Amino acid sequence: MAGTSNILPFAGLFARKDTSPHQRPVGIIDIGSNSVRLVVYDGLSRVPVTMFNEKVMAGLGRGLALNGQLSNSSMDTAVAALARFQALSTAMDLQNLRVVATAAVREASNSKDFIARVHAECGLKIEIISGAEEARGAALGVLSGIPEANGVVGDLGGGSLELVRIKNGQTHEQISLPIGALRLEAIHKAKSRALAPFIKKALNKITWADSAKGLPFYMVGGSWRALAQVHMHLHDYPLPIVHQYQMPAEAAASLVRTLAHIAPDQLKRVPNLSTSRLPSLPGAAMLLAATLKRLGASHAIASGFGLREGLLYDGLPPEARALDPLIEATRAEGIRQGRFPEHGDMLYTWMQGLFEAEPLADRRLRLAACLLSDVAWRAHPDFRAECGVDTALHGNWVAVSGPERAAIACALHYCFGGRTDAPITQTLAALAPADLLAKARTWGLALRLGQRLTGGTAAALATSNLTRENQTLILKIKDPSLLGDSVQRRLKLLASALNLEAKVKA
Repeated sequence: MAGTSNILPFAGLFARKDTSPHQRPVGIIDIGSNSVRLVVYDGLSRVPVTMFNEKVMAGLGRGLALNGQLSNSSMDTAVAALARFQALSTAMDLQNLRVVATAAVREASNSKDFIARVHAECGLKIEIISGAEEARGAALGVLSGIPEANGVVGDLGGGSLELVRIKNGQTHEQISLPIGALRLEAIHKAKSRALAPFIKKALNKITWADSAKGLPFYMVGGSWRALAQVHMHLHDYPLPIVHQYQMPAEAAASLVRTLAHIAPDQLKRVPNLSTSRLPSLPGAAMLLAATLKRLGASHAIASGFGLREGLLYDGLPPEARALDPLIEATRAEGIRQGRFPEHGDMLYTWMQGLFEAEPLADRRLRLAACLLSDVAWRAHPDFRAECGVDTALHGNWVAVSGPERAAIACALHYCFGGRTDAPITQTLAALAPADLLAKARTWGLALRLGQRLTGGTAAALATSNLTRENQTLILKIKDPSLLGDSVQRRLKLLASALNLEAKVKA
């Protein structure tokens, strides 16, 4: 079943009317089974930037397993959080604010009382979304952050698991299962041996599992992201970025065994891991292992984007959805931090003749590096390389894997004069293959040459370029007076990295 309808009847609220940098912020309050969260974005764009993010662990779904109702204490906590979020939204002058609720409020027998109380005490109108709409929203969130995703999205919330097949930028078959993290935790505590049969019975309801065999599984939700963080910690992964972190299919079963024996104090040492997630990890790991087996998934990929990002993405026009989020974000950052807004694109074109045989994936990374090639100019000269690497590795990018981040970082390292024996090169080597880093080094050396040759002037870039003829690297330049010793040295260094001879043509 292809998903073609809007997630909510008021998706037009986010219809983009102003594409300038001065868009008004938009906000989403997400009332989940485990947490209540307010996220404010800087506007509706292809890559919205988070201005504010706060969650409260209200645990609305905990009462459902007992009597099918939201407990008074969890409702009190949620209402207090919502009152604060409403006050903050008013102070921020948020004109676009959506309040959505998922499984716990959707299924509770006393949900009408809770909705009425929130409206009376907080002035907020809650929109309840169905399991199918929640699944599609999570899938759109994944497609927003990983446009080429092809496989199954699994969104594990506190009260339910949404599964949806994605392919070619579209949502297809989907199902909502009542096996959320809180329910798994409750069964695990009451009778741990009952958990595996409970999970298996639920997953047997997936009738379209064969269509996803051998494809990736995209993990959405706090509990599964926490599992990814544990896996990163156990394997000394050098990049603290969860989005697009990959785990082999067998890793989930290994985590089940690890979590059964690891001491809680050890888990608390995992960087950025919320302690509130610890009780849900054993059940979440068992579910992940069983889901990967049921689908025949090749591996698991963590997604930092989910329902909230999907709601925003659904409000974009088709031409905005089609934009590359990595390129849009790096271009915006280059404009924000650089001296010459047009220089990134011009440098990419200026060196294009040298890299004409590059595959499209490499060209994309090279363009991102070009767009970021002036972000460190304000830093002390001795720390510009470090600043550039930090921007590339730890920037708020999506649609880019760990190895790809390392390639962009490598290019900026050499663009800003970094040494081949710098300690950071060992970290980059742990993230990306040597051949990709070798390519990235040549991109960085070409950028370093272009920045020195032109002094940041557009005219000098427009009247010169790099090309390759047989075994010769040629710098074609209209004004030879721009040449100097430093330019010649950088030209020879680039040529050497490419195993070419250097030549200037005026």
